Amino acid sequence: MDSRASEQLIRPYSRSSMKILVIGGSSFVGRAIARAALEAGHEVAVFNRGLTPTDLPGEVTRLVGDRQSNLSALDGLSFDATIDAIAYQRRDVEMLHQVLGERAGYYLQISSISAYQNPAKDGADESTPLLELGDSDPNAPVTAATYGVLKAECERAAEELFGPQIGIVRPTYVIGAHDKTMRVPYWVARLQRGGRVAFPGPAQNSLQWIDARDLGEFTLRLTERAFAGAVNAIGISPALCFHETLERIAAQVSPEGTTLEELTAPPHVDSTWYQKFPLWSGTETSTVMNMSNAKAVSLGLTTRSLEASVDDTLSWFGDRQWPAHWLGPAEETTLLDR
Repeated sequence: MDSRASEQLIRPYSRSSMKILVIGGSSFVGRAIARAALEAGHEVAVFNRGLTPTDLPGEVTRLVGDRQSNLSALDGLSFDATIDAIAYQRRDVEMLHQVLGERAGYYLQISSISAYQNPAKDGADESTPLLELGDSDPNAPVTAATYGVLKAECERAAEELFGPQIGIVRPTYVIGAHDKTMRVPYWVARLQRGGRVAFPGPAQNSLQWIDARDLGEFTLRLTERAFAGAVNAIGISPALCFHETLERIAAQVSPEGTTLEELTAPPHVDSTWYQKFPLWSGTETSTVMNMSNAKAVSLGLTTRSLEASVDDTLSWFGDRQWPAHWLGPAEETTLLDR
């Protein structure tokens, strides 16, 4: 959505019951939105492939299909609001609009700060330009390289098809329980184990996050008010540095004697070892990881502490096995001893 688009509250804030459809809804961000809506007394339906195990209560209506091939479960249904938590390619938005159209009601899309061009300085706001598609395929496979530009194109498609009076929410890293990306859970589990803990530098790289529960509650608040416009969903502003974030996690979960040891970033970013470290943002700090959340706060965003998110992650992760794609002890020792 262009930052110059009209921004307003279409209807007054209201807790009256709404019929809300969440595209996604089984895990992490979608789950948090669905639970927030249900707890607020709304009638909630989720549309997804039905493959992801979920702990959503039985009163949530489950609509099973595939947004890119089979949306027949939505035929004839109408909603007061549709929250799209899993739009990654332009055709995702196009096919949803083709099936629902005006029956979607108010439309809100979960986008990402990755949709922005890198701001010129820290503390940038929602007026920052979005990435341009150029000659790229709007339905290209989603990779680390294409993710941001595809999310920006999803925003444009939503405004073109659902109209300008839609909501766009741009989160930064989302953290907490049920994190299927397993990014922050790596650091929580690794720091809980203690010892010499390797982390990739530069230590001063900026890092911002938002708890999934805070994102869910904020998204619902905007939906209830039919907010029109775009807003960053960032739980901490200004950003902490990567090292300070890890220190705070360590202070909460690590045994005595744990040390954080910075590794010098490799000269070539295609080196394999750094890919084992979640949240590594590169050899230089990025201004897109230190943006302003002032607008979100003015619209009612409230945030939990990092420590509360870590507690939530610990409780959920429990004693499960160390995932195979995480950095193993032998690999870490080799890196530390170089």
